[in-house]
Amino acid sequence: MRKKVCQSVWLFLILIFLYLPVLVLTVYSFTDSTMIGAVRGFSLKNYVTLFTTPELRDMIRGTVVLALGVSLISVILGTMGAVGAFYSGRRLRTGLEFANQIPVVNADVVTGFSVCILLIVFLGMDKDTYVPLVIGQTALCTPFVYLSVMPRLRQMDPSVYEAALDLGCTPVQALRRVVLRELAPGMVSGFMTAVTLSLDDYFITTYTKPAVFDTISTYVVNATKGAQTSIKTALWALSALIFAVVVLAVVLMNVRPGRRKEGAI
Repeated sequence: MRKKVCQSVWLFLILIFLYLPVLVLTVYSFTDSTMIGAVRGFSLKNYVTLFTTPELRDMIRGTVVLALGVSLISVILGTMGAVGAFYSGRRLRTGLEFANQIPVVNADVVTGFSVCILLIVFLGMDKDTYVPLVIGQTALCTPFVYLSVMPRLRQMDPSVYEAALDLGCTPVQALRRVVLRELAPGMVSGFMTAVTLSLDDYFITTYTKPAVFDTISTYVVNATKGAQTSIKTALWALSALIFAVVVLAVVLMNVRPGRRKEGAI
């Protein structure tokens, strides 16, 4: 009994440590306060500023478009890499898995600086084309998609693909109708992870983005150095909205599989 109580208290403390700062920021986003600690009356001015300021709207729109585009490319490349590695020989698969781990454990600042040197310095790519930015973030996100898809491949019965071929499917049809359908949950998980990484990335974006373009991460860092107070407090509202969207996405991803299992039973 005492052990269960200690475990519950410890879990509660961890959750408080993780989520209390976000909840405090969310509460202050609905007030007239200009700084944390000075509680004032209820107000939606931060949300009005967020959606009526052209600079903030363009920044959010550009960040979302970039995240969705990079995530889509990463899902395609990560899934292709996982399928290719899974059906390759043992040595090649081991080498690919080892190579995939390097960007995952490597520091973002090292990856960003390396991508900048390779694409902009050696290959002479123009940052204004957005190509270095897309390639850099894709290099960051693709390994995580690979890690999300590979467990689904290992759980899949390999004879299913061969059975589809025996029943008359071409290799492309068997891949699309059988393999990809089995990999769909891993692909969705990898897509959501890639979106989160793209939204969160700062170092790679800083080294590769055009001078006139800002994502949420780079804009927030720059805003803390001298932006107007109204802009800073509007970013509280943006943080609250991002947190709410993430919570909603996680709930939907966990509720839908549960309903499918209940329907199957």
